[in-house]
Amino acid sequence: MIINLPDLAASEAFAIRIAEALRAGDVVALSGGLGAGKTTLARGIIAALGHDGEVPSPSFAIIELYDPPAVRLPLVHADFYRLEDPAEADEIGLDDYRQGAALLAEWPEHAGGFAHEAACLSILLESTENGRRAIVTAGSDWLERNLWT
Repeated sequence: MIINLPDLAASEAFAIRIAEALRAGDVVALSGGLGAGKTTLARGIIAALGHDGEVPSPSFAIIELYDPPAVRLPLVHADFYRLEDPAEADEIGLDDYRQGAALLAEWPEHAGGFAHEAACLSILLESTENGRRAIVTAGSDWLERNLWT
């Protein structure tokens, strides 16, 4: 599915729809080039989950954690851009962080990808002449959630 995101308001509305459907164990895999809007969409999802305040980019730390009551469910926000080998995701304990939490993964391909997981919502963000577009591929667990209606 392709979703046009012509402006920040459209991106925020898309983030809200994702946040409303998000469950523990889910992965939202955000791909796209530098400046495509991955962190902006992640910040929108985190805000829609209830976080009030600054959302730092996890580019340096790789992983930022958000726990209730600041958000409605435990959340791991990861930026895998700096990983040189997918095995490094295991070395930082990604599976431990994911226990009982949802995962927002920027640059998921650097961590070996998550598209094979039924609970993965893969979003490729691209810049267009009219803003951005999201090319969305939903794992089977997401198909029942009426994200598009």
